Amino acid sequence: MMIEVLKSKLHMVTVTEANINYMGSITIDEDLMDAAGLIAGEKVQVVNNNNGERFETYVIRGERGSGCICLNGAAARKVLVGDTVIIMSYALMDLEEARTFKPYVVFPKENRL
Repeated sequence: MMIEVLKSKLHMVTVTEANINYMGSITIDEDLMDAAGLIAGEKVQVVNNNNGERFETYVIRGERGSGCICLNGAAARKVLVGDTVIIMSYALMDLEEARTFKPYVVFPKENRL
């Protein structure tokens, strides 16, 4: 049996930009991506703590060290700059692996490590 479990989590990061005119996705500082074990193109769930919105998109690499958290395209309508969000990804694994798997959970301060 395969189950879906939390793989990566960036907890309480601040939206730095919202770009409605971009094709879609979320741009994340590459340092934050590395710390959370996220890769470009990976599907993520974004939860907005300010308004309760929950949505899915995919990751694109942002400038390393910039602290960038930018929602692009339609997702930009679900946030305001300054909102606090949680970004999560999940992985499928068998039950035995899932019992011992430790997700990447990162608590950045001001979008920096």
